[in-house]
Amino acid sequence: MHGKTSFSLQSQRGITITGLVVSLGLILVVGMFAMKLFPYVVEFRAAKNAIRTAKQGGGSALEIRGAFNRAADINSIASVTAKQLIVYKVNGQNEVALDYETKIPLFTNVYLGVRWTDTTDPSGVIPETPAIPEK
Repeated sequence: MHGKTSFSLQSQRGITITGLVVSLGLILVVGMFAMKLFPYVVEFRAAKNAIRTAKQGGGSALEIRGAFNRAADINSIASVTAKQLIVYKVNGQNEVALDYETKIPLFTNVYLGVRWTDTTDPSGVIPETPAIPEK
């Protein structure tokens, strides 16, 4: 009554049910991956802050490791210990680095291996072996 309206497939827009299922599946997989990874990222950030706080306290390698242990107890850092810290000198100043790996369980027997590294040295270079032994 108002005129003839014709519909064609080219003018229709939207998503098919198959496209919707695939899109939701991808969103679910990425979301599950992010939820599994998030606690480890939070722990690494706490460890980064702990080595910076330990370095600011100054002192010997043993005192730096003690300060890291206190921060690790407070922030529930379990993936890295004070013995694993690399304490070394650059231009007469102590620098602290951490370098560790974690296996993140994704599902059944599939794991994601991540290597976490950070240093307080402005150059960003981490030495191969510790320069200052623990006393």
